[in-house]
Amino acid sequence: MAEVFSVVGWKDSGKTTLVAALVAEISQRGLKVSTIKHAHHEFSIDQEGTDSFKHRLAGASEVALVSSKRWALMHEIRFSGEEPSLNTMLSKLAPCDLVIVEGYKKSTYPKIECLRQEGSDEEPLWKDDKMVLALAVNEMDANCGRPQFDKSNVQEIADFILQRTGLGM
Repeated sequence: MAEVFSVVGWKDSGKTTLVAALVAEISQRGLKVSTIKHAHHEFSIDQEGTDSFKHRLAGASEVALVSSKRWALMHEIRFSGEEPSLNTMLSKLAPCDLVIVEGYKKSTYPKIECLRQEGSDEEPLWKDDKMVLALAVNEMDANCGRPQFDKSNVQEIADFILQRTGLGM
């Protein structure tokens, strides 16, 4: 079973940018990385500019997208309005070293939260979620009490994830 680590945060907090950078960084270190991107709406895959397109271009071995309308490993299916669980989608992936999950805020897997502090009205997830182990931020929060990384320091964030998952090299 692959190790799993999530990148969570509110809309426009930088999750996709961070996931793509992490996939590139960790893949470059010789590990096989897959991603799962949670979508809250209908989606089309592999169109230039979409999140799945960015994940694939970054080097992900597989890209799985999940919503209440369809799930995709190039499979089009129709659900009766019930979205597959994260564990169901994890079971669909081919063997790899690490699965980076974008979204699934309520999952029980370890997470890094992307914060966009300027202009955000949303309450940070880390305040109520013990599985948020660290933050990727533009500005540090002295009250957090958890490790914080500058969003642009992808190597340091990758080191943290690999250390926490036991995949550190």
